[in-house]
Amino acid sequence: MENTLVSVSNELAGIVQRLNPYVVSVRARRHYPSSGLRWGRDIIVTASHTVQRDEDIAVMLASGATVAASLVGRDPGSDLAALRVKEEGPSAAERTITDVATVGELALVVGRSPNSGLNASLGIVSAASGPWRTWRGGQLDAYIRLDARLFPQSSGGAVVNGRGEIIGIATSALSRIAGLAVPGSTITSVTAKLMERGFVPRGYLGIGVQPVLLNERLRQKLSVSNRSGLIVLTVESDGPAEKGGILAGDIVIGVNDVRTEQTEDLHSFSQSAVVGTPAQLKFLRGGALSESTIVVGERPARRS
Repeated sequence: MENTLVSVSNELAGIVQRLNPYVVSVRARRHYPSSGLRWGRDIIVTASHTVQRDEDIAVMLASGATVAASLVGRDPGSDLAALRVKEEGPSAAERTITDVATVGELALVVGRSPNSGLNASLGIVSAASGPWRTWRGGQLDAYIRLDARLFPQSSGGAVVNGRGEIIGIATSALSRIAGLAVPGSTITSVTAKLMERGFVPRGYLGIGVQPVLLNERLRQKLSVSNRSGLIVLTVESDGPAEKGGILAGDIVIGVNDVRTEQTEDLHSFSQSAVVGTPAQLKFLRGGALSESTIVVGERPARRS
């Protein structure tokens, strides 16, 4: 009769082997390949930061065969890239994908190397919370931090829990302190946009801002509830804000009736705003309260 440790070991090994058909190796940068995960029968998702060229991309399948892949699109904000291969295979959608990650549960990172083949590292989910804005300007449906070691070839590999459910894919580029899992729900939504347009369109106002405390006497005079606002430092020429009459030195205190006191408030709005729709900005200028309607622009796509 097997002891508990052997049973757990066998179960983990079984989870890795069941993922074998879905995990690939991606060669799209110098020196180190990365890993990828089938997300459709001909679609591979991987970490955007590991795709450093648009052409001459190769994918090694579970069978050992190496095939050419074309870049569908990338989203540096969420560190996701989608590739297309001609050889159809099993879809990751056929695996169980979960939207829930629990702090303390086991997390297996499963990748593939062209030299050593299937590989894995084991850790736990060390932190998990709700929607999170990345430092690259993207939005993840959840923040999932891992304490599992990410080897140079691990980014883009599958992250699975102890039940064999796919949590997401691993990335080392969105946090300076630990590897993260890009959630499955984020992968699904971003991949759909990449297949449609090749990038993820995001709202854009065309201003650079910095938080500033508001004068207490002025707040009382104008009946402003904000304790701070966002002073406009730069206004992009011919951008949405300039077209809406915004000037450097204006202090933005609200957008669409939502207070803006920290830069994250404006970033969150831009992230969720629909391109081409009007936005009502409330701001202070010369000690007076003003408003302006700005048509949300589309943030220029960037490579990385």
